[in-house]
Amino acid sequence: MRQTGTRIGRRGILRLGAAGAVGLGASGVAGYLFGQATAEETPPPLVLTEEERSTIQLFQAAREAVVAISTADRIVDPWTRRSYEQPAGTGSGFIYDGAGHIVTNDHVIRGRSSATVALADGRTFPARLVGRDPANDLAVLRIEGRELPEPLPMGHSRDLQVGQEVLAIGNPFGLDWTLTTGIVSALDRELPGERGTIRGLIQTDAAINPGNSGGPLLDSAGRIIGVNTAIFSPSGASAGIGFAVPVGTVRRVVPQLIETGRYRPPGIGIEVDARVNAAVNRQGLEGVLILGLRPGGPAARAGLEPARIDRAGRIVPGDVIVSVDGEPVRTVDDLLAQFDRRAEGDAVRLTLRRGRQEREVSLELERTT
Repeated sequence: MRQTGTRIGRRGILRLGAAGAVGLGASGVAGYLFGQATAEETPPPLVLTEEERSTIQLFQAAREAVVAISTADRIVDPWTRRSYEQPAGTGSGFIYDGAGHIVTNDHVIRGRSSATVALADGRTFPARLVGRDPANDLAVLRIEGRELPEPLPMGHSRDLQVGQEVLAIGNPFGLDWTLTTGIVSALDRELPGERGTIRGLIQTDAAINPGNSGGPLLDSAGRIIGVNTAIFSPSGASAGIGFAVPVGTVRRVVPQLIETGRYRPPGIGIEVDARVNAAVNRQGLEGVLILGLRPGGPAARAGLEPARIDRAGRIVPGDVIVSVDGEPVRTVDDLLAQFDRRAEGDAVRLTLRRGRQEREVSLELERTT
């Protein structure tokens, strides 16, 4: 997100100054003129609640792994032909591993000529782009440095529940290492992205503002459960509706970006949806529901049957994928993670359930677009 600057209202500063002056006049001046001694009472020590202590400890443990990202554009003077870099924007990110990889949002670095990463200890490093995935608004940078902070632990998308507490750390409006708290307001939200719709997003009421993009969304145990990516706000500032890319997507996409620089997982030509699948899972259906087939794709050629909608508007399952090469799959993330570990042309053995019958089919993975 582009840096827009922080404005502090002049009126607010004046109110604070006026209040301080009145306090000095009422007590300090009276005491000076009349020699009246005022007994100073020692305030009792502040007692933090258990929840406050936990939040403070979590922030202190996590902030070192959160980074501030500044980007710049290279400008060429049309008259002198000299080039210079002009600050373009700011964002956030976090250390992913011990090799110096930094995870952030794709839109933070998209189209920029350079990026600089600042750590909480004050060190700054030039960063190089390793890979980007516009479809999921994720990107990976890398910095070279010694004694980098330890990466944060990663959670699991399947553990997320509406109502659980979350914490966001980032650099809103350039205000470095800011902590905000809230809850998971909803799951499986969708937003338009550069390449179609970004699906499966976490919605949170933790304040997310310009500059928070790319920072981690943490659970109450300090584990990363998402990457803050966008807000819904007519004013451009936080309105209590923020969105984060879920950690399940991070787990799938980032290793490929590090290895190949892009995310192009193989597939079998089926259509699945995490939100629909979660709904049928809650109703007792185990596995991944096939919603559609790509004509001519491996699944269509093998005769797999997608789900359909009956006249009452109910989903009637067709083939449900329950395992891949003998490993159970319970969610869409599980299935996609299985495909991610394989390459185009690899054969996979699917166990399918239709009604009470199970069968196995072997398919060859194809490249996805």
